[in-house]
Amino acid sequence: MEKKALIEAGRIVNTHGVQGEVKIEVWLDSPQFFKSFKRLVLDSGEELKVLGAKTHKGFVIARLEGVDDVNAAMRLKGKNVSVRREDAALPRGAFFLQDIIGAKVVNEAGAEIGTLTEVMETPASNIYVVKGETEHLIPAVPEFIKKTDPDAGLITVHLIEGM
Repeated sequence: MEKKALIEAGRIVNTHGVQGEVKIEVWLDSPQFFKSFKRLVLDSGEELKVLGAKTHKGFVIARLEGVDDVNAAMRLKGKNVSVRREDAALPRGAFFLQDIIGAKVVNEAGAEIGTLTEVMETPASNIYVVKGETEHLIPAVPEFIKKTDPDAGLITVHLIEGM
């Protein structure tokens, strides 16, 4: 599977203060991970350098180069932000969820179950939505997800009756 160069990372939901800071809803694993990026790409393609970032109530408050007052920050409200894949330092074995959407899902015997079409995020764990002859909702926990190979576009799962 081809991996996109940009990873959707969040949305600017508001301004913060009068110095041009923006409040970002984070779509990555955590605000701390988001803060590790030194540049953001707006959905318009414009790239902005991150001058500083802090977390506040689950959001990231960021100061961006060229955004010096509340009026400049207000123009960014509602824009999606992405990060460059090359800037991400993922731990070994970790991957971005967008890298497995569209992956073929097979059982432990190698029989095809379907294609991963969606990942639902719930408080307990993510749920993989797999569509084939029937739809399967599979909790993304080691008991059921045996192997994930984003490069090959393949997920091996263990299904139980009723799944």
